[in-house]
Amino acid sequence: MQINIDIDGNVFNPIYRPYLGDNTYTQIFYGGSSSGKSYFLAQRCIIDMLNGNHNYLIARKVARTVRKSVFNEICKAISFFKVTKLFRINVSELVITGPNDFQILFVGLDDVEKVKSITPKRGVITDIWVEESTESDYADIKQLKKRLRGRAAVSKRIILSFNPIYQTHWIYGEYFKGRWDDTRQAYRDDTLSILKTTYRDNKFLMPEDIRELESETDPYYRDVYSNGNWGVLGKVIFKNWHTEDLTEKARSFSTFENGLDFGYADDPAALIRSHFDRAQNTLYVIGAKYLHGLTNDLLAAECKNMFGQEVVTCDSAEPKSIAELRQHGVTCIAAQKGKDSVNFGIQWLQHVNIIVDSSLTELINELTVYKWQEDKDGNTLPKPVDRDNHLLDGLRYSLEIEMGWVGGRNIGGNIPLAGVM
Repeated sequence: MQINIDIDGNVFNPIYRPYLGDNTYTQIFYGGSSSGKSYFLAQRCIIDMLNGNHNYLIARKVARTVRKSVFNEICKAISFFKVTKLFRINVSELVITGPNDFQILFVGLDDVEKVKSITPKRGVITDIWVEESTESDYADIKQLKKRLRGRAAVSKRIILSFNPIYQTHWIYGEYFKGRWDDTRQAYRDDTLSILKTTYRDNKFLMPEDIRELESETDPYYRDVYSNGNWGVLGKVIFKNWHTEDLTEKARSFSTFENGLDFGYADDPAALIRSHFDRAQNTLYVIGAKYLHGLTNDLLAAECKNMFGQEVVTCDSAEPKSIAELRQHGVTCIAAQKGKDSVNFGIQWLQHVNIIVDSSLTELINELTVYKWQEDKDGNTLPKPVDRDNHLLDGLRYSLEIEMGWVGGRNIGGNIPLAGVM
């Protein structure tokens, strides 16, 4: 049964209106920050639910990121259309039941068994939306497509939404290569539609938001995050890493390297935990997290939860914070930073094989976008851009002894000879 409500077309950004009834099997909505793509997809989801016969499965790579992102977007859209009475929202189970018992189900792709078993109350899954799809592997999407089976009264769709990163990403090769260049705004064939949007397409942005996006001076960030273009890998610092599920392997580790980069509000505190296998020249990163707005007593509790009583190497620029962490029972030492320590640490890390647990999306983002500075002519400078590096800074601190960097200088020359540059 269809539920009829009066919706003013002006509540949608004009560029998205043609996609309200788009039934193309694979749909891609991507582009720059603040372009309104996620909110439009949330709006469309609710309209589909009101029209009937739709069951949505909405996913992100990591389950714990679902509630504060796409689940909230859907709840906001329900409230915006003033149809709260027509939906039953189960916050603990992350299930929203709409008219006639059709449902919106939420899942993290790191919960493999749930992905395989999750089933709507009525009918079959008709629409799969993967938010921040660049976090996901090809195998994740392939597994999800298997859920689009069975008869349904509506066309089935898989929807990917994301901010672009590098052209080496599998999504670019699968859907964009040979079809796309960044001068286009849209593409369509029988089975694929692509729409690229930027903040310029979002009429609901506040002036201060627009000013912030237009004030970006770094060429890469302006091109990718403001203009929504796919990035070129050339200036990225780390290319010698990949992701795996390290849950089982981590149980065999007996030694760990722990690091902390201090932060509070805009810049988060960053905790990171790894194991270095010297014989295999391989660094396994098994824990990493951002923490916002924590006083040092709360930060100490987080440190003890992740590191126990193991030594954690901290940014030496915060001696007062280190002292307070010690008072709260954290076994912490100050990093021995010095001239050229950043570049030395980068060079050391470039020569090892880095394997990151696939759940660590914040670190994955840093490794993906951390890049060298450029001069006005686009030439690479031997200095990294000082952003998107909180966890990477903590990682460098934690590995100082392995690197042979003690007392603010290189005493060991421990640049591994094996590995990938």
